[in-house]
Amino acid sequence: MTTVTVVRKDGVAAIAADTLIKWGTAKESAAYIRNHEKILRVGETFIAVTGYATFRNILQDYFEHAPEEIRLDTPASIFRTWNRLHRFLKERYYLMPEEDKEDALESSRMDCLIANAYGIFGVAAHRTVQEFARFYAYGSGADYALGAMYSVYDDPTRSAEDIARHGVTAASEFDDATSLPLTAYTVKLINR
Repeated sequence: MTTVTVVRKDGVAAIAADTLIKWGTAKESAAYIRNHEKILRVGETFIAVTGYATFRNILQDYFEHAPEEIRLDTPASIFRTWNRLHRFLKERYYLMPEEDKEDALESSRMDCLIANAYGIFGVAAHRTVQEFARFYAYGSGADYALGAMYSVYDDPTRSAEDIARHGVTAASEFDDATSLPLTAYTVKLINR
């Protein structure tokens, strides 16, 4: 799968992701795949995608051709954006939304982390949106990343980017679906 992280610290938001793509038991590393990025840029927002590799292409296409204004500045605006996106996932991109018959809602089949000047956010497969105060991780290596980031977050010498990178690096050490190199981006937070 993947590991993606977001961190908020000292007026900066950071986002990081590994670059490994897996198809079953096959591993496709950044050494072989040129378009290995799992983070896409939408205006001044960075979005890290977990799930099928195709989801990055889908999100890129959707956001480049979105029929309405895209707002990703609050949990409520992100939820509205993702709800509209879900309709397009089914109609334009042929998403199979069924995961579990016990689910109350259709799944978008991906989890995403968002970093922008307004904060760090997560969107789960069922479109639950959370705004994080310190850091978070999604993906198969998330548990390793969360533990690693927790262990260094209060270190005053560590920047938001250092911590985000540390989380992905730790996950790559222990999770067989996460691998380096990684990519990372930062954005200065605005006070609100």
